[in-house]
Amino acid sequence: MATVVVWRLSDGKPGHDNQSRGLIRALGRLTALECHELNGRGAGRRALWSTLAARFRPGQGLPDPALLIGAGHATHLPMLAARIACGGRAVVLMKPSLPLAWFDLCLIPEHDGPPVRDNVLATHGVLNTVRASDCARPGIGLILVGGPSSHHRWDGPSLVRMVRAILDAHPMVAWRIADSRRTPACTRHLLRAISSLSTGAASNCDFVPHEETGPEWLSTALAEAGTVWVTEDSVSMLYEALSAGAATGLLPVPRRRSSRPSRGVDALLASEQVTAFERWAEGAALPRSTVPLNEAERCARALLARWPEIDGR
Repeated sequence: MATVVVWRLSDGKPGHDNQSRGLIRALGRLTALECHELNGRGAGRRALWSTLAARFRPGQGLPDPALLIGAGHATHLPMLAARIACGGRAVVLMKPSLPLAWFDLCLIPEHDGPPVRDNVLATHGVLNTVRASDCARPGIGLILVGGPSSHHRWDGPSLVRMVRAILDAHPMVAWRIADSRRTPACTRHLLRAISSLSTGAASNCDFVPHEETGPEWLSTALAEAGTVWVTEDSVSMLYEALSAGAATGLLPVPRRRSSRPSRGVDALLASEQVTAFERWAEGAALPRSTVPLNEAERCARALLARWPEIDGR
């Protein structure tokens, strides 16, 4: 069996790494891979010079790639430099800042408005490493909390009231509340205070600070949870919950303005893939998805169908 050599270029950002790892893991389930991870943070003059000079020092000594995969703007020029120097097909997991025609394949989320082109594949949200779970338990719940961003303001007290309402409504569920790097300190304090109580609804939850979670913590937690609530600003975690097949609820966060991510969230609400807190409070159920998202595998299959000569099967 032939082996497909893949170079994964990383900009060091966990969210971008999660996307490229998701695609590579899906490819690895379909065909034999030899994956090498390279530093793709060669932005600016150094990457441009490498491109013009047709050389890519981070790849010296490695077998030439069949595929170059990267997410994040900082990986774009290094990816092109690697392709010029060593060959392979360049696959970018976002709408690139450089011309689309420069890449062999662009996997672009639908909410980013991808154009109709031969080298563009629209994705339902961003790719991730999460797979549908067959071990989720209805007695375990997960609440994922983000924070203010360029697209969202923040209302900590309102969020905490919604969290308390969820805990009160499901006293027999063991809840875990996880924050993120963006969660304001005051909100973290309030959430931690809820979990520290020993009576009432708060007695059925634990607060998990992001500093105490490893890279695989979220995937494991999602696999176990029958119900997941996600704050609206955390779009990537929303798609991860849907990829796990969990019954998913949306905790609203004030929007600064209409944006591509928020329009993507609105589409999920309209298609009833997620349930808004307001509708749940009025009695709407959070149905568990019968067809979880599996965008990483869908894209992996499309990639191998596009270039059958690299398939190691």
